Amino acid sequence: MNRPPRRWARAFAPASSSNLGPGFDLLGHAIEGPRDEVLARRVAIPGVRITALHGLPLALPGSAAENTAGVAAMRLLERAGAGFGVELELRKGIPLGSGIGGSAASAVAAVVAVNALLEAPQPAAVLLDCALDGEAVASGARHGDNVAPALLGGLVAAFERPFAIAAPDWLHAALVTPAQVLETRVAREVLQAPYPLASIVRQTHHLAALLLGLQHGDRGLLREGLRDALVEPRRAALIPGFDAVRAAAMQAGALGAGISGAGPTLFGWFDGRAAAERGAAAMQAAFAAQGIAASALATPVAGPAAAVIARDEPGEDDR
Repeated sequence: MNRPPRRWARAFAPASSSNLGPGFDLLGHAIEGPRDEVLARRVAIPGVRITALHGLPLALPGSAAENTAGVAAMRLLERAGAGFGVELELRKGIPLGSGIGGSAASAVAAVVAVNALLEAPQPAAVLLDCALDGEAVASGARHGDNVAPALLGGLVAAFERPFAIAAPDWLHAALVTPAQVLETRVAREVLQAPYPLASIVRQTHHLAALLLGLQHGDRGLLREGLRDALVEPRRAALIPGFDAVRAAAMQAGALGAGISGAGPTLFGWFDGRAAAERGAAAMQAAFAAQGIAASALATPVAGPAAAVIARDEPGEDDR
């Protein structure tokens, strides 16, 4: 006997850190800790409606067509040919405009939750594509360097077909987020002017060193690779206290440090969790010395993947 369809599912997607020095719009990794959650309820009326928004003092778009989670869910229902609609309840645990993938997490949590309601769940490639449409609502483009790690977990190269990169198990990140909102669209405006060829050559050198360092677990290559010759020099001025906080990370033993995503979060990579925790505290203190409040955390670079965390089990009430 066919089981009735699920009526609801709740999913989470983690925060993520992207760019990672020379990997602009390419590299990202999932973060252990901050996350967004989406509750999806199946309804007879087609389409997507957002019924509740929780967790942030800032207003989010309540129209599904203007909300990252709403658009992602709509695309998935269309791709799957679903004959039903969904109501979404969003719980934001990731600050907006923070540089740790808040818009991507909402989109990913939505598609994972809605996928659990489908009679024929869609593969990860379809979920990724739909979540990218949602991410574009916030950032203006389909950038996968936050969406892919939020969906798949770990460290990812966000090619058209994302590629997982094995991070050494000792590699941890410190992330410190100041009390500032820096929208991705604003952060991209400073990148419009052309770059000299010499800077591009330096950037490819750093990217190669970073990837080889990850492949071989080579700390020296990671130090060589965790540098940004293109984006960071133009964005640093958008983040008050940047120079002092980056210096604090390096003095605390970071292999490298820089801007997470579009900022204002700064990251540092460290050898071990204890070192990352010390680095996070030092970076937070450096922000405080500038009169800027900031939150801090330490996480494995190989962070968690998005997942369903609760759902109804059809047929149980009939036993």
